[in-house]
Amino acid sequence: MAYSESASEFAMGPFIHGKHHNSQSSDIVDVVNPSTGQREFAIAAGNDADVDRAVSAARRAFEDGRWSEAAPAFRRDALLRFADLIAEHAGALDRLDAGEMGKPVGERFGSAHAAVGLMQFYAEAADKVTGDVYSSDKLTLVMQRRVPRGVIAAIVPWNFPAYNAILKIAPALAAGNCVVLKPSELSTRSALQLAELALEAGIPAGVLNVVPGLGETVGRALGLHRDVDMIAFTGSTEVGKWMLQYAGQSNMKTVLTECGGKSPHIVFDDGVDLDAAAEIIGGSLLINQGQLCSVGSRLLVEASIEKTLTDRIAARLTRIVMGDALDTRTTFGPLASATQCDRVMSYVRGAQTEGAELLCGGRRALERSGGSFVEPTLFRVTAPNARIAQEEIFGPVLSIIPFRTEAEAIALANGTRYGLVAYAWTSDLSRGMRLVKAIRSTVFVNSAAPLGAGPGHACSAEPAGQSGVGIEGGLAGMEGYQRRQLVWFNHA
Repeated sequence: MAYSESASEFAMGPFIHGKHHNSQSSDIVDVVNPSTGQREFAIAAGNDADVDRAVSAARRAFEDGRWSEAAPAFRRDALLRFADLIAEHAGALDRLDAGEMGKPVGERFGSAHAAVGLMQFYAEAADKVTGDVYSSDKLTLVMQRRVPRGVIAAIVPWNFPAYNAILKIAPALAAGNCVVLKPSELSTRSALQLAELALEAGIPAGVLNVVPGLGETVGRALGLHRDVDMIAFTGSTEVGKWMLQYAGQSNMKTVLTECGGKSPHIVFDDGVDLDAAAEIIGGSLLINQGQLCSVGSRLLVEASIEKTLTDRIAARLTRIVMGDALDTRTTFGPLASATQCDRVMSYVRGAQTEGAELLCGGRRALERSGGSFVEPTLFRVTAPNARIAQEEIFGPVLSIIPFRTEAEAIALANGTRYGLVAYAWTSDLSRGMRLVKAIRSTVFVNSAAPLGAGPGHACSAEPAGQSGVGIEGGLAGMEGYQRRQLVWFNHA
């Protein structure tokens, strides 16, 4: 049962110990192309038996040391070959994701190609993990090793399928663990393809396993499994809370959760280039149709420049090519599913009943296609506690909220349950420093449009509030997939 890019081939059971298998579940889930509304194929819903088989394979692979005890250089070289194969197949991986959840194939952000650099970074980190030797008396030698945790359950969302899979796989494998990957039921095929590429790269069978299925079957079973050592989860805050509960109900496994956000752009009237700000704010709202946890979905703007900036953002939102995600000309595709489309439209309707002013968009689009298209949408919001300004919508909807003082802007920025990221636009260095110290999240301070690559994949971030638990990214993120073992020698 081999992977196929063809929608006509039905082969959507689990990939365990280097082979495709039939699911033990007789239930299936239809996968619908959100650009057309047409059923493409089906996957198994998955069940506890599928998860048991995959976890057992990962446990055997971990315990016999085929990966965890291999020379660090062996892991590095295998992961570098894996990165090369991802680069070779990046176009095919992006087409799979476009056909299943609607991310345009021409969108570079969060693409399979972008995942190549991520894999290369962690491959090079595999042989650079160090421990500590503590100063002690002449009769002791005290050290601390960093050792892999064991079996990692990686549960990833549908918005950037191939990239998010690598975001979990790369640090987990570089740290010496074995992985059971659960992709979203909306986007399965790229995960199965990645597992095949890992095997081709020389990563031993059983080290990377994939179990397709529903969250309430496969995701829940992984969360509750007593032989899983860590959950690495990206998704909604609600499901992230379930993962924490599952860990407590089972074996107190370590949990990393990267969850929702309601991130603000905060724009001051102090010399900021408003054309550059409008380009970035509007452009980021269009990435993957706003289906991005770190998207700036709230615009907190100083009242004196509100209309000027709003008009320029609205103009930016008109410069799109809406259409089939598989068309290379498309810059703005569908939402990931009919369910997600209905969710976004319910927020649009609710915002108007709560008194928000619709400035542009707010309608379904290309309805004759059968797809799940929604226009980019701007609302002016005068009640910061309105649902549209508080809850994660995960769609191309921007709430514009004016402020008059810096203190008011900070209060608004911190005024949700989330704490993922904030974007502050100011040309005042002192103000930028005050914002960094006052806002409880990652903060990007922009005095100009970001142009450089920054630190690449070396930086780490830790969310606050209900945006998640744990560190992701960089070497610190990789260390989260390891346990600190204290070693104490007493000698004469």
